[in-house]
Amino acid sequence: MYLHIGQNVMILKKNIVCIMDIENTTNSNITKKFLKNMQINGQIINVTNDLPKAFIVYKEKNITSVYITQFSSSTLIKRYSAAINEMT
Repeated sequence: MYLHIGQNVMILKKNIVCIMDIENTTNSNITKKFLKNMQINGQIINVTNDLPKAFIVYKEKNITSVYITQFSSSTLIKRYSAAINEMT
């Protein structure tokens, strides 16, 4: 199953490590360092032209990337959960 994360981008749900709220998590120095390292290594994929609200840590074939999206973390989690409920 896929999750729509903005700008016609769909990602495989099974590869999502976590969905994080930007405003609440970027206050942490650990998160800031993580995102900075991901940006330096070219592993950030911005899928929004709007104000970013959440980021998704995604791992596929031992490659970790971060998707930045305009959708809130609560919206993404609801979509993720709804898709799981459809499967059962």
